[in-house]
Amino acid sequence: MALKEKLHTLKEKYKGTKMAPAFNALHTFLYLPNETTHNGTHIKAADDLKRTMNTVIIALIPCLIFGMFNAGYQHFAALGTPVDFLSWDALYIGIIKVLPLVVVSYGVGLAIEFLFAVIKGHEVEEGYLVTGMLVPLIVPIDLPLWMLAVAVAFGVVIGKEIFGGTGMNILNPALTIRAFLFFAYPTWMSGDKVWVHGAVERDAQIASGANLDAISGETILGSYAQNSSVAYDYWDMFLGIIPGSVGETSKLLIIAGALFLIFTKVGSWRIMLSTVIGALAMGLIFNAFVDAGWIGETSKFYGLMSVPFWQHLIIGSILFGAVYMATDPVTASQTNKGKWIYGFLIGFISIMIRVFNPAYPEGVFLAILLMNVFAPTIDHYVIQANVKQRMKRLKAKVA
Repeated sequence: MALKEKLHTLKEKYKGTKMAPAFNALHTFLYLPNETTHNGTHIKAADDLKRTMNTVIIALIPCLIFGMFNAGYQHFAALGTPVDFLSWDALYIGIIKVLPLVVVSYGVGLAIEFLFAVIKGHEVEEGYLVTGMLVPLIVPIDLPLWMLAVAVAFGVVIGKEIFGGTGMNILNPALTIRAFLFFAYPTWMSGDKVWVHGAVERDAQIASGANLDAISGETILGSYAQNSSVAYDYWDMFLGIIPGSVGETSKLLIIAGALFLIFTKVGSWRIMLSTVIGALAMGLIFNAFVDAGWIGETSKFYGLMSVPFWQHLIIGSILFGAVYMATDPVTASQTNKGKWIYGFLIGFISIMIRVFNPAYPEGVFLAILLMNVFAPTIDHYVIQANVKQRMKRLKAKVA
């Protein structure tokens, strides 16, 4: 109670000053707002933007915890000294590598949010709460923290604040951050060494003359892209005991998160389902090319084209993108029909990029960013089509 009263006192003290948004943000983050509307309300509900964001974070927590265990497990497995998945040794590696990513993501992002709120004189927006959690889950485990800090600053300022802040951005901020990292620091975001802790450092030691065995951190997508065999079975892929970005590997937990978001009506099931349908459709088309003999085993595209269409859902980030990225209510299509088109094209284009760009076989994030740009256009034509249908019905009734 003392803390609440102290924050309320500071809030009243700095009311009307430039520092007011900062104290208001701290007060409303820890406690319910003590102000109520008196007129002009349209919808009365118990939820608000903060609760909505916290709901998504709750859905992401299992992926974060699993990613910590998996980071340590993959590290020891690559060294040839495997440990139990649910062991302290595995978790310790995850804690010392993943938590700093979370701290830097939130620290830099929220600092910029507070700075812009003070400068522009508006309230601190809760939109970065989810972005701050998503970013550590979609980057490689050994990404240098300074690179992450630079990328977060770029994503928040260029990807969101210059458009007016939360609710005004046209691109998903987390994906903007990842895109910046990929194009600015490609050696840290792709290849077969960045997905397992210690692989890049071990390569550097070997290059300097150390007599050590190299660590392979190649992902399943990387193996297929090189037409080589895959060392993981389907259960490993589904459960997530494979190399990859921190939070993308466990399809079981991603599906559980999807059901939670659908149940709480925070995530759009139309976008999730249509993205999956689009990915399966493109996978079926590529399988048909292989079955018809149009793509031979000597083709550089054969490996990923020959992947059974359904297997595309349990390798890479297509499910993570469909559940947590494509459903962003700000950058996605808003109309129901538009959501079906938007999601289908994301899944369809994701698999297309995955197959035709062996240097970057994970295309879901680029596909989502592309469709973020076209989402308003999709909604425009859906609305215009509805208007034309109504005009036809009106003319028919008048006639």
